[in-house]
Amino acid sequence: MLSLPKVTMLLISYNQEDKIKEAIEGALTQDYPNLEIVISDDASTDKTYSVIETCVRNYQGTHHIVISRNSCNLGIGGNISKAVLGSSGELIFITAGDDVSIPERVSTVVNFWLKNEKIPDLIACDLYDMDSEGCIHGVIQVANLDDYHSLDDWSRSPPRVIGAAQAWTRRLFDRFGGIPEGVVGEDMVMAFRAIAIGRAVTLPLPLVRYRRGGLTQQNKALSASEVIRRLTRKLNSSKTELLCMLDTARQLNASTFTLDNIEKKYQKECFIEQMFSAESVVKKISVAFTTHSQALGFRLRIFTYAAMPCLLAPFFVLKRWRYHQFKK
Repeated sequence: MLSLPKVTMLLISYNQEDKIKEAIEGALTQDYPNLEIVISDDASTDKTYSVIETCVRNYQGTHHIVISRNSCNLGIGGNISKAVLGSSGELIFITAGDDVSIPERVSTVVNFWLKNEKIPDLIACDLYDMDSEGCIHGVIQVANLDDYHSLDDWSRSPPRVIGAAQAWTRRLFDRFGGIPEGVVGEDMVMAFRAIAIGRAVTLPLPLVRYRRGGLTQQNKALSASEVIRRLTRKLNSSKTELLCMLDTARQLNASTFTLDNIEKKYQKECFIEQMFSAESVVKKISVAFTTHSQALGFRLRIFTYAAMPCLLAPFFVLKRWRYHQFKK
């Protein structure tokens, strides 16, 4: 009988002292026999690392456990890259310090991978939608990556992916040189790379309890300040991510269509950054009317959020009213 491949589960944590125990238990209870678990804490300032040490101190199971603590905060991309370099599995599973993998997660994905002769370089799965109290609100379905055969497919309709339920190969990681520091989510970068070489697939089974807040609370921006927060919180990460994708696309001689698509997304992030960093209304007006790479309607919308968000107050009053009426 052939031995099962060694695989790695990366559990990355940062300031999650109240949730990390459950995440570790999800890793330790995996029923796959040849599993390495690498727990990498990204210089937490709370008691997360102490909880990690306590959780693994008396572990008597068969999984090989490695724990480490970064001396300074590297961010998600940097933390994952460092943890991968300290691991040895052929297939790498990602889990966050507040999510919980069901016991069959690793074995289910590995069996699928082996049945496909280890050809897929990235396997995406669905997730259980879990709130902060641990209640399940349904299933979150990710995109069917089997429908993506090229970067042009990605450009026409970027897929919905969530890194918390992804597994990808070491060879994919090594081929493209890891994940850039500054990226706060590895999911799109790794999916983009796997699609680029035609080796991204979806296994439509929920295998992770994903702590997002519940489907009933998803994606509701009910104030101008919340929209602004969402527009600006990931600007540097998004720019780094898009530049990484652009580099990958160029390496693989992607079409002009794809290269232009990524460049436009990058310029869009740059425009948002310039608009919110402009120090006066006059300068914001100048940015809005001299940046011709963006549609006029988009420029005016971002200008309003950046310069005169108070004008949007009636719109959000109505939006909040409609939202609460719907919830009733």
